[in-house]
Amino acid sequence: MCGAGEVPALMARQARRQGWRVVAFAFAPPSVGVTADAARVVPAEMREMGPVVATLLEEKVSGVLLSGKFWMGDLLRAEGVDDTHRAMAARAGSLLDGNVKAALLSTLAGMGIELLDQRPFLGDGLPGERVLSVRSPSEAEWIDVKRGLEVGRAVATLSIGQTVVVRRGAVSAVEAIEGTTAAVRRGTALSGAGAVVVKAVAADHDFRFDVPTIGPETIDAAAEGGATVVAFAAGSVFVLDREATTRRADAAGIALVSARADGS
Repeated sequence: MCGAGEVPALMARQARRQGWRVVAFAFAPPSVGVTADAARVVPAEMREMGPVVATLLEEKVSGVLLSGKFWMGDLLRAEGVDDTHRAMAARAGSLLDGNVKAALLSTLAGMGIELLDQRPFLGDGLPGERVLSVRSPSEAEWIDVKRGLEVGRAVATLSIGQTVVVRRGAVSAVEAIEGTTAAVRRGTALSGAGAVVVKAVAADHDFRFDVPTIGPETIDAAAEGGATVVAFAAGSVFVLDREATTRRADAAGIALVSARADGS
């Protein structure tokens, strides 16, 4: 199930290497990589889930892998939905993450399909605990990293968002449905230069539905706002195009850090 961005192509390639026959449901325009590695590419829309379900059954799909960016706003704005979408929405009720996940799992389970953990399809893109950049955070910045991980874990557990912006202990932004980049821009605009951007995960994060991600775009937004550190939970956050991301961090003088998820 392909959302926006470059991750679907990476996952399609990894899945094919592992022996899967890949059928790509393109909810966003598919990249060349997806097209190259998929046996079939199926155009899909959030508001029309009937054809998606029909194709899953037709192709005798045994496992579903979510990949790329899907926005809650797409669900909020969906109009003219078909009966299948309407039935799934009725099962979900409110658009809390847990409700949406339960409705999707129920739908797939009814067809005998397993929702797969995304991590085995991300190659080496989940760095362990380390400083990836040339520059390391200062003592004061490490304190803000720890603060950001604590706050980020709390808001992620409440299904609000995963990114926070901190400066001298004060939280200037918490990500909601706008996404990481917009949250970084909002937070750095409020905090001023010297902010620390942190991407965290909930203690019980379900990697079947989402792998938190940062990439070159995250670094660019942080640099534009004068942030000095971008930190994320080690082993739990995917770094898109790690080489380019690290290179941009170094060019901007940003410390890029994969830190212990509990902030210790």
